[in-house]
Amino acid sequence: MIGINKIGVYIPENRISNLTKLSKFETDEDFIINKIGIEKVSLKNKDEDVSDMCVKAFENLNSKGTIDCNIIKAIILVTQNPESNIPHTSAIIHDKLKLPSDCACFDISLGCSGYVYGLSVLKSFMQTNNIENALLFTCDPYSKIMDMEDKNTSLLFGDAASVTYLSNKSPLFSIEKFTFGTIGKESHNLTAGINGSKLFMNGRGIYNFVIRNIPNDLKKLYELNSIKESQVDRFLFHQGSKYMLDALTKRMKLDPAKVIFGASKYGNTVSSSIPLLLNEDIDNENGSKHIVLSGFGVGLSWSSTLLIKLK
Repeated sequence: MIGINKIGVYIPENRISNLTKLSKFETDEDFIINKIGIEKVSLKNKDEDVSDMCVKAFENLNSKGTIDCNIIKAIILVTQNPESNIPHTSAIIHDKLKLPSDCACFDISLGCSGYVYGLSVLKSFMQTNNIENALLFTCDPYSKIMDMEDKNTSLLFGDAASVTYLSNKSPLFSIEKFTFGTIGKESHNLTAGINGSKLFMNGRGIYNFVIRNIPNDLKKLYELNSIKESQVDRFLFHQGSKYMLDALTKRMKLDPAKVIFGASKYGNTVSSSIPLLLNEDIDNENGSKHIVLSGFGVGLSWSSTLLIKLK
């Protein structure tokens, strides 16, 4: 059975406090702490790029138990901000980690839902090609495309990276069935790079998209995996904002204790937001048995899945 073995993460030590921007953006402490919920955002160093951050996430992974790089036969990187168009950044990571030549490498251009999509793609790729060990990286430093004078984005997004080790050798979590969806006609609510533009986000448009689609998606997920909502121990949603997660929790009448908002000290890290939370749950001796992962945002897209703890 191919499942998740462990996770490594990297969050830059450089943090910018949103509480120092109150007068600049004509807002107050209540808005920062209780609405968006993000007190600080992490910011990569100027000399760091995507591959550097991914290597540091791998070093964190390796500190939890040495991985023989020679057994890694596939890596996928989820990013919308690669360090070059050619070559693909996963090839640069391959070189820096000195992985074997018979290791497949490719990138997926996807954001907020990208981690869950990536789990599905990599698990399927491994099953089809009889691969026993592989790595899923995420890294989307929005600081590369963000206007720091834009209140709608600069108070929200932080930089981070993660790597998830998938293996068929005594995995910690099984990865169950997935749901997917896209509302392409609403993709204009989160854009960047159009005619050289910086990151643009219509927060209200994304909020409406999430509230309209995710509750029904999770109902489909429960049916697909033959599980009741009451059996779920933890809901790890994409960390869009505290306000969005609070609204989802209220709309679906979930137990607030099961819904984690953990981005207050580093921000919305896009495709890395879910694995950062999952890493914390894995490191907890009393970690959850049934975990729902649900990513949603850019595209506008979503994907959800169920993890079941095996040991």
